[in-house]
Amino acid sequence: MHAVIQKAKRLVIKVGSSLVTNDGKGLDKDAISNWAAQIAQLRALGKEVVLVSSGAIAEGRQRLGFVQRPTEIHELQACAAVGQMGLVQMYETCFSAHQLGTAQILLTHADLADRERYLNARSTLLTLLRLGIVPVINENDTVVTDEIKFGDNDTLGALVANLIEADALIILTDQRGLFNADPRNDPNAEFVRHGQAGDVALEKMAGGAGSSLGRGGMLTKILAAKRAARSGTHTVIASGRELHVLLRLAQGEALGTELVSRMAPLTARKQWMADHLQTAGDLVLDDGAVKKLQAEGKSLLPIGVLEVRGDFSRGALVSCCDQSGRVVARGLVNYASKDADKIKRRASSEIATLLGFVEEAELIHRDNMVLL
Repeated sequence: MHAVIQKAKRLVIKVGSSLVTNDGKGLDKDAISNWAAQIAQLRALGKEVVLVSSGAIAEGRQRLGFVQRPTEIHELQACAAVGQMGLVQMYETCFSAHQLGTAQILLTHADLADRERYLNARSTLLTLLRLGIVPVINENDTVVTDEIKFGDNDTLGALVANLIEADALIILTDQRGLFNADPRNDPNAEFVRHGQAGDVALEKMAGGAGSSLGRGGMLTKILAAKRAARSGTHTVIASGRELHVLLRLAQGEALGTELVSRMAPLTARKQWMADHLQTAGDLVLDDGAVKKLQAEGKSLLPIGVLEVRGDFSRGALVSCCDQSGRVVARGLVNYASKDADKIKRRASSEIATLLGFVEEAELIHRDNMVLL
């Protein structure tokens, strides 16, 4: 029995190109409709779902008449631009049949490497989930270059899981899961039902890319599970062609390969903040704010900040100090230094008046803070 998905509240579900496009024949409406129906039932169970979907380039390639996947970057971008139109329209139609709204999110590696854009993407996704929307994410292949591309949507799925601190990542593929050898060549290959994300032995088992449609293979899925585990996310790799696969996983059925994370959600993220050597600035707190942080586990509000030191941007890692200079916490700040200086000692309700906009009510949210 797999309990990972059964217990998970926030899910990232990744579906591959061969599934979305019926092995390159064009968008598979029946398959997409089926996933939409299952996700609607997951939402009814109280689970939040973000969908990472491949298929734009494969669909565009089919529409533009390319016999094989192009290798020239601008032809790939053209395929993505054409295919994305059909892909989004299909998801919107299928989810609306279940009274669920969808949102299109296109990301590049640069969006998640930049701390401010990382926070913007995170805030947008969490807001969409709060509003009951199913975000549909794809790599922004229309502008991607060799330097900024994710390389495959398995990696993108893991990065999104890190971004929103998902409880679980479900990678749906055209394979049953992981075997200890290639079952196409070795009749004695054994299926791997359970493992630990990051286990080097798993990487040795995984072979190369198995499909000409996408860029991923089993190895990218194993590496994606390893990456997702850094923020406490567990991963299941399962066949998207298995009947009612998402609902059966949600019921705890042992489908696919389950790769568990060693760390609880937020632990790895907060460990990174605690060990980070370079902080961009300091916030000096009054005694009341220090008590709220240490004794009550509250977020840091602007009203508790006496002084802002340093020149930093939104999303930077900053130290929170008491009036004697002792560092009591570190965290990712929601406002740039110039804006933080304007709102210090003021109530959160005044932020809009003082700045003309509101990023967040908190200067640092408790989920983005580690006490020292």
